[in-house]
Amino acid sequence: MKPSLLLPLLAALMAGGAQARTVTDDLGNQVQVPAQARAIADGWYAHHSVLMTLGAGDRIVATVNHAADRPWMFAIQPSLQQALAVRGRTFESEALLARHVDVVFVPAEDDDAAAYRRAGLPTLVMKFNDFPSMKRDLLTTAEVVGTDRARQRARAWNAYLDEKVNAIGAVTRNLSEAQRPRVLHIQSLHPLKVDGRDTLIDTWIRLAGGRNAAAQVSGNMKETTPESVIAWQPEVIIIDASAGTLEQSDYAALFSSLPAVKQHRVWRNPAGVFPWDRYGTEAALQIQWAAAKLHPQRFVGIDMVKITQDFYRRFFDYPLTAQQAERILHAEPPLAG
Repeated sequence: MKPSLLLPLLAALMAGGAQARTVTDDLGNQVQVPAQARAIADGWYAHHSVLMTLGAGDRIVATVNHAADRPWMFAIQPSLQQALAVRGRTFESEALLARHVDVVFVPAEDDDAAAYRRAGLPTLVMKFNDFPSMKRDLLTTAEVVGTDRARQRARAWNAYLDEKVNAIGAVTRNLSEAQRPRVLHIQSLHPLKVDGRDTLIDTWIRLAGGRNAAAQVSGNMKETTPESVIAWQPEVIIIDASAGTLEQSDYAALFSSLPAVKQHRVWRNPAGVFPWDRYGTEAALQIQWAAAKLHPQRFVGIDMVKITQDFYRRFFDYPLTAQQAERILHAEPPLAG
């Protein structure tokens, strides 16, 4: 590392040492962080939505996301336009030091954490694959941000999630296996990838009153064969917002006899700040959307347009119009201008 970059870092650490705190990340690492993290490098695509939910999206000064891929994220948090953006998930440590980054967040499978730590950058590894660990992640991230507002937002989001999980579970937990449709979640059509058990996707499928058709597969985004899909006979297919459409895929004719296709139950998943079906805080909206789609007769009171507007106002400080909420629900980007 260049001495010109190392000396300012050491001076900053000495100046802030009296207020430094120790926070335990999601892998159990104890990390010393400043009293407040005012400049954050976020190396996990989904974790940006956590920081935005905590009212700290404007503190992201280095990002792995891009407006072309996440148009709603950048529309709702326009300060990201000024952040250092990289392709992939690797930041140059010197570039982060030059931006006076206070902390770095990385996902569990990231190999760059050691390099950031060697450069003197406090680095936290974040990981969650179910709702309890997701709630813990919000509380941990709020402690790193270090503001009362962030802590209050974490508690508020956790309470919101608990409320929705309990309300939906009260309706779906006693459904028989026969009452639970076989749901296949397709993350990619080319190549063909699905989400199996031991994932957040499996969690919301079961909570919403379904069965994961790919339950024999373990993990996220696992490549599979069209023959396996045919063998699973899904009654519902939910396709990731960025995966394209089944009708325009190579599998249109091959999958035409599947129950989901014959019954017109092939749906594109909503996508806003982050794809709702994956690992962002909009998972609290996903469970409501999925429950209403799988069992409309049991969830007649769910108005997803109003629910989406309320959520974005409460947790992203953004007043969505009804038209904007509809576009998010249909995985459509913001209108230009």
